[in-house]
Order: sequence, then structure tokens, then C-alpha cells
Amino acid sequence: MDTKYMQSFVAVVEAGSFAEAARRLDLTSAAIAARIKALEDDLGVALVKRSGRSVKPTESGIRILEGTRAVIRNIRDLRAMAVDGGQPGELRIGCFVSALTNVLPPILKRLYDVYPNASIFVTPGASIELCRKVASGELDAAIVVEPQFAVPKNCIWQAFMEEPLVVVAPDFLKDEPAHHLLATQPFIRYDRAVYGGQLADRYLRDHQIRPRQRLEIDGILAIASLVHEGLGVSLIPDWSSMWTSLAIARVPLPGRAPVRRNGLVWNAQGHHARMAACIYSEARAVFGPIL
Repeated sequence: MDTKYMQSFVAVVEAGSFAEAARRLDLTSAAIAARIKALEDDLGVALVKRSGRSVKPTESGIRILEGTRAVIRNIRDLRAMAVDGGQPGELRIGCFVSALTNVLPPILKRLYDVYPNASIFVTPGASIELCRKVASGELDAAIVVEPQFAVPKNCIWQAFMEEPLVVVAPDFLKDEPAHHLLATQPFIRYDRAVYGGQLADRYLRDHQIRPRQRLEIDGILAIASLVHEGLGVSLIPDWSSMWTSLAIARVPLPGRAPVRRNGLVWNAQGHHARMAACIYSEARAVFGPIL
């Protein structure tokens, strides 16, 4: 049984379509379908079925899903230990998508100073889903936006950075007050389906500001690029360190701004718990203490 076929099966179930699974694995949809068919032929049962435009696991597929994930994880661990017997297998960490470019790299750089031979597998995703995967043991740890729910008892959550909300505007509007910009300029809204967008929406409602919304979109860097093009202003967590090449201004809110907290959640009972705690320590060293 080829583990690549098993990986494709898991990818299809998680993505909900052959096309999205193919994109994630850098394959064609036809190649993904062929792998699934080969795995089904090997097991003698159907594993997935079409439901409208999406693909869902059959009852047989559901029964073997967690076991398939475990086999894939164990094989990765075996490969890592074969390379270096002193390492406890592959460290599996998650990271919410926006943090892949500015939060994860400096943390990994410091982690490799401590564990130069570490084998690490990174899974991007939404914070809520990453927390679930840490709790279930699919991931050892994850960099996530602060959970708005109690984390499971087998997990630890610790914040390592705060991002205050700021108004971002085209550079020529840099001297205008924040609230005036929000009330008068075309508004690019941070997606209210994510916590940062909900935080911004709450601030606007609390201050009775009714912006002239032009569009709503997820992705802080995408919003910064739209502001750079002069399409409007926005209210987002402060990522000004990533905007240095863009012609946009950071306009602080009056008084103490609400903050979005990012941190690490890890499985305290996992065999990588010690390394996960090291990731948190290195993150604190990079981003400084929480006030």
C-alpha cells in the first residue's frame, strides 16, 4: 500500500475536492483521482463519494481516516529517526496563514539554533482547525490567533505577541485623524469571519463609526496592497514591519487600541512537548514580553 496514495486520500477528505487536494499536493486532479482509485482497489471498498460539487468520505473512508493519518505520521517519524536516531521523530506544527511569512521564519531560525537536526513539517490553516488538530494529536503544536474558547485539558496555550488595531491609509492621508479616515474614506473591511475582523468590527460599532464599505476580504497583506493602490483605508492588526515597501501610512487609534494576541498552543502530553515549549520560549525571545 503506497503511502502517497494514503496521503492523497487524506488531502481529498480535508480539502473537500480533488481540485483543491491536487493544488495542495502540486499534482493534477487526474493524478489524485488515480491514486484514490488505486487505494480503493487495494482495500476493496469505496473511500470517497461525490456530493454536489464536493467530495466526502464514505462510511469506510471515515472508519480508516484517523488510522491513515496515524500511519502517515508514523512513517514521517521513522524517516526522521533513521536520519538522526537522537531525534524523537518529526515535529508537526501548524501556523495560521497570515503568520507564515513574518512570524514563523524568525521562530524557526532560533529553534534550529537549539535543535540543528530537527525534522519539521509545517501545516498552514485556520486557527480554529489548527487547535483541533493539536488537541487530537495530529499536530504537536500550532501558532494561532488566541482561541476564543477553552483549550482542551491536554493542551497549553500561551501568547507571545500582541498586535494593536491601527488604521492603514494611503500615504498622502497620513496626517488625518483615525476616526475621520474611517468615517469618510472608502473602507476595506477585514473579513469578519476571522477574529481580527471581528475585533475591528466591534471597535467600529462601539464608537458608532459607519464606514463606507467598498469591499471585504481576508488577508492583512492583501488589504495593505489594496490600500497602497489607493482603494481605501482599513482597520487591521498592526503589521507595519511588513509594509515598509508600500506607500501606506499607519495611523494609530485614539487611546488604547484593542489588540489581537497570537501565541502557541501545544499538546502537553505529546512526545514533542519539550520541543514545543522550546518553540514558545524562542517566540518570546523574538517578539518580546506581553504587556
